[in-house]
Amino acid sequence: MWNTLDKPRIVVVGGGIVGLCVAWHLAWRGLKPIVVEARKPHAAYAGNAGAISHGSVAPLAMPGVLRQVPKMLTDRAGALHIPARYWLRAMPWLLRFVASARPAQVEAAATALASLLYGAPERHREILEEEGALDLLRAQGQMYLYRDDAQMAKDEAGLDLRRRHGLRMEVLDRAGLVAFEPEVAPAYTRAVFLPDHGSCVNPARLAEVVAAGIRRMGGEIREAEIRTITTEGRRVTGVTTDDGDIPADRVVLAAGAWSARLLAPLGIKVPLETQRGYHVMLPDSGVQVGRVLSPADRKVFITPMEDGLRVAGSVEFAGLDAPPNEARAQLLLGDLRAVFPQARTAGATTWMGHRPCLPDSLPVMGPVKAWGGLWCAFGHGHLGLTGSAPTGALVASAIAGENPNFDFAPFAVERF
Repeated sequence: MWNTLDKPRIVVVGGGIVGLCVAWHLAWRGLKPIVVEARKPHAAYAGNAGAISHGSVAPLAMPGVLRQVPKMLTDRAGALHIPARYWLRAMPWLLRFVASARPAQVEAAATALASLLYGAPERHREILEEEGALDLLRAQGQMYLYRDDAQMAKDEAGLDLRRRHGLRMEVLDRAGLVAFEPEVAPAYTRAVFLPDHGSCVNPARLAEVVAAGIRRMGGEIREAEIRTITTEGRRVTGVTTDDGDIPADRVVLAAGAWSARLLAPLGIKVPLETQRGYHVMLPDSGVQVGRVLSPADRKVFITPMEDGLRVAGSVEFAGLDAPPNEARAQLLLGDLRAVFPQARTAGATTWMGHRPCLPDSLPVMGPVKAWGGLWCAFGHGHLGLTGSAPTGALVASAIAGENPNFDFAPFAVERF
């Protein structure tokens, strides 16, 4: 630890939930970070599904994923779609994605994810308890919905991987399902209940609460567009923004899907892709939902929130600059009706955001060997909210010289 006279000046690039959690833990340690947030219109933190899923250690690329690629390329209504104009851009990422589905790599990724996500609910609670905002958390579990045993069997590899890493789950028949969620459509006759998973009832307010805590503890949050990470020799010296330079001894890159663009001038190439996700928000759905529900045939999350019911999901490859595709958002209403045909959709609003995804499903975390003082915390994909609090605790602890009992090697940027 540093004494009060030689504390480093630390800039956190990115004010999404991961960057905010890193900054919160730095501020809690008295290090007074400066968060530079570009206020991207499609940042992921405000519109995610709200799921806190510490047992979701199965990577997206599982054995057999190669058979799914043709559908990804051709099915406009599929859960994952790549428009024809983006095929060439997406192909290098897809090839890495398919390669990462080899059994040995899947096991290694699951072990690494388990080491990061273990204790995530407790990490979220420690921040929110300090900030007096525990009401943001809902501890009612999550539930995967299945139409029959055959459909459940298709998920067995992923479920077994989660079990082996300690996730409790209960298999329910229709009667057990209805005891928890009586309004789910009769077509769903099986469920897997995850009692230890939870959710956040308002991800946007969560970010506001964490940001307020940073300021309260002496940190700053500035709005500016980052142009470059500045260097001298082989060390970072700060950042250049559209509002001037900010000198720093340490820079933490937590810019989500935009992170690769900032690393490229430093000679670091990262296969980071934006998987554009959508949600619809229903202010008065007319259905009672007690917890996060995920129908396996639809690959979406249905989440009760403090301002309505959110249906979130869909994966679209189209880059950082293309406008939202409203047709993708509207597909979510069909997903909702499959589970709750009686749901009211009047007043629904839609949203699109950029998930920063890497082909092996592991984020980039830890120090960058080639550049002294540069740290990374990005690429959490579909687990950004879940992974934000533990990432913040681990990265801040390491920066502060506390030597956390954690192996950053599987998450290193050098793995690419």
